[in-house]
Amino acid sequence: DSKGRGAAHTGEKCMESAAHVVGKGYTCQGNILASASVVTSMAETYERTEGDLIDKLFAGLKSGQAQGGDKRGMQSAAVLVVRKNGGYGGGNDRYVDVRVDEHPRPIEELERIFRIYDMTLLSREPLNMLIRLEGAVAQRVQEALVTLGYLKAAERACFPPEAAAALEKFMNVSNFENKARSDGTIWQSVLDYLMKEARVG
Repeated sequence: DSKGRGAAHTGEKCMESAAHVVGKGYTCQGNILASASVVTSMAETYERTEGDLIDKLFAGLKSGQAQGGDKRGMQSAAVLVVRKNGGYGGGNDRYVDVRVDEHPRPIEELERIFRIYDMTLLSREPLNMLIRLEGAVAQRVQEALVTLGYLKAAERACFPPEAAAALEKFMNVSNFENKARSDGTIWQSVLDYLMKEARVG
């Protein structure tokens, strides 16, 4: 519940394999599973995974599937994390709300969608993930912006105002306003995304 208390019940009429685990601030449960190890693996992985709640949930999901998951195969997956005023613009409490209803590999697809959600709506990266826009990094960013058509030419020795303006435009077009910086740095996640989009090493 909202205070972190957990409870679960696995009835006698549940279809095998059925099990549950209750831990500090979480529960894992399921039926028609490949084996009871699906649930125990999820719980153990959740407990030892560092990071935000969402990171722990994804780790648990993948661990359970690695143990065989549902006997019937894979179809859907969803993650919902509620936090007071945690939704877009503080307009609701749905801090994370992503789902996949029909896909051959739903957990992988859910994680792909979440990465986009994370980039565009969340601000949870630690400050040590900021990188100075100088040297080789500045060169790579400019080359990527040239490739994508945001910048006419790359400067080798610096990151000039026109490059900063081009990067800002790229950020706005990509809906990354929440990750915009004006201090000569760029988030690692934005850099990775930019390099992937431009196919620059």
